[in-house]
Amino acid sequence: MDLQDAILGRRAVREYTGQAVDEGTIRRLVVAAVQAPSAVNQQPWTFVVVRERSRLDRISREAKAHMLDTMPADAHSARFRSLLGDPNFDIFHHAPALIVISASAQGLWIVEDCALAAENLMLAAFAEGLGTCSIGFAQSYLNTPEGKTALGAPKAWVPVAPIIVGRPTRAPPPVPRKEPEIRWVG
Repeated sequence: MDLQDAILGRRAVREYTGQAVDEGTIRRLVVAAVQAPSAVNQQPWTFVVVRERSRLDRISREAKAHMLDTMPADAHSARFRSLLGDPNFDIFHHAPALIVISASAQGLWIVEDCALAAENLMLAAFAEGLGTCSIGFAQSYLNTPEGKTALGAPKAWVPVAPIIVGRPTRAPPPVPRKEPEIRWVG
């Protein structure tokens, strides 16, 4: 697949078939992820893959409860509270796999490094006909001791990018983009 086609075609997918994502495919996505650049070539990333439905459901329930307990009031909080309070809402959108990209230890640029790896993973998934979505609702919970235990992740790891992966039921439509502000200096 042409890189520009992947960049322009990749979308956040929130509707998945029940088809599992096999281990070989997940390994290829992780191999693509670790090709990302990292500050001082530290390559801090680690990966937890969750495919067991009962564990995904449990993490979704616990992450929703955590968000409801800790969410500050802002312009989106009423909408988010309604969504998160719905017992039928699955923050993972019933995707068959969750890949959590974490840093193995604290560091100055771990968030940026893991975010670069996440983008590589999502583009590689799109090239394989898969859909992905970064799940912000899960991130703060996964950084708690309980969240790390649910993932089976060591206490020192810092979850940065929870990404669901699966076969989309349909291709999401393009999302309008704002015109970029560019300031030319010099």
